[in-house]
Amino acid sequence: MIRPSYIFTSESVSEGHPDKVADRISDTVVDAFLEADPQARVACETLVTTNRIVLAGEVRGPASVTPELLEERARAAVREIGYEQEGFHWEEADFASHLHAQSAEIAQGVDAAGNKDEGAGDQGIMFGYAVDETPELMPATLQYSHNILRRLAEVRHGGERALQPDAKSQVTLQYEDGRPVRALKIVVSHQTTDRLESAEVRALIEPHVRAVMPEGLLTEETEWMVNPTGAFQIGGPDGDAGLTGRKIIVDTYGGAAPHGGGAFSGKDPTKVDRSAAYALRYLAKNVVAAGLARRCTLQVSYAIGVSRPLSFYVNLHDTGEIDPAKLESALPDLIGGLTPRGIREHLELNRAIYQRSAAYGHFGRLPDADGGFSWERTDLVDQLRGLA
Repeated sequence: MIRPSYIFTSESVSEGHPDKVADRISDTVVDAFLEADPQARVACETLVTTNRIVLAGEVRGPASVTPELLEERARAAVREIGYEQEGFHWEEADFASHLHAQSAEIAQGVDAAGNKDEGAGDQGIMFGYAVDETPELMPATLQYSHNILRRLAEVRHGGERALQPDAKSQVTLQYEDGRPVRALKIVVSHQTTDRLESAEVRALIEPHVRAVMPEGLLTEETEWMVNPTGAFQIGGPDGDAGLTGRKIIVDTYGGAAPHGGGAFSGKDPTKVDRSAAYALRYLAKNVVAAGLARRCTLQVSYAIGVSRPLSFYVNLHDTGEIDPAKLESALPDLIGGLTPRGIREHLELNRAIYQRSAAYGHFGRLPDADGGFSWERTDLVDQLRGLA
C-alpha cells in the first residue's frame, strides 16, 4: 500500500555535468553509426577530464564512420553544451578513439541466422515505471528536478553569461495520501562565470525555479540551498572526470522505482539494457494513461542470444483496476512479444535519435515528429482499456 504521508527526494544533473558530457558524446557516436547504417552495432564508453576526451568500446558499422568523423561530432557536441573554458574547451581538448570491432562471439549469439531470431545482446533485468503524479506520468520529485535544470540551460543558452554548463538540482517533496503537496527543500548548485556568493546565485536563478514549479508547492517554509558550499567556478570535466553511464537513476525514475543496473547511453538499440527499458516505460505509461492503475512497475529479464524474455512481471501497487496477471499475459504481445527485434520495430529505434536523450532524463519527454522518444507515446490506451 502507498503510505499516507512521507518525504521523498530526487536529483537531476545538467547537460554540462561531466558524466552527462560523457553520455552525450557516447550517444553522438551511436547516432553517427545509425545515420550511416541503421543496423550498426555500438557499445561506446566515453571518459572526459581536463581537456581530454577518450572513446573506448566495440562497434560494427560502415568504414565511412571514421575516427575523424567521430572527433568532429564529439567536439560539436561539447561546443553545443557550451564548454569553452580553459580547463575544458571543445576545440582544444585532446581527443583519442580506442573503438574496435565487435566480438565475433557476441555477434554469433545476437545476430539472426537461419531459423534463429535476433537474440538479446546481453543477459539482464530491466524495469519500466509510470505514476500519475505529473502530466508526464513521472515521479514529481524527478520531473521537477529536470525541469529546473532544463529551464536554467535555456536561460544560459539564451545569453545569461553568469551561468556556466555544470549544474545539479534536487527537489524534496512532502507527500500526503500518495500525492505531492509541498516542496520542503530546493537544492541547486550551478557553475558560474564569476565568483558569486550563494545569495547572488539564488537571486539569479530563483525566478526561473519558481516559473517551472507547480503553483502552491513552494511555500514560505520551503528551504532553499543554492551553491551551499560557496563559490562554484571550476566545474565540468575540469573539476571532476566524467564517465558514460554513471547517472542511471537520474536517467530513469529518480529512485522512485527499481533499476536493473544497465546504462543507456552509448548503446545501439539491439542492447536490451536500452531498448527493453524503453519498451517497459512505454507499456507502463500506457497502463497508467489508460486509467488501469495510478502506479505501475514492470520487470523483464533476458539471456544473451535468446530472443524471448525469460520472465515478465507486473506490479500495480494496489492501485489497479485490473488483475496484474491479465496484463502479464497481454502486454508483451502489444510490442512484438518483447523480443529485441519486436521492440526495435514497434518503437522504430534504429534511427539517429539518441543524442537528445542524454540529458534531462530518457523518460517524461514529448515524442518527437522524427521518432525521438517514441517510447513516450500513449497509443496503446484504447487497446488496454479494452482489457479491463
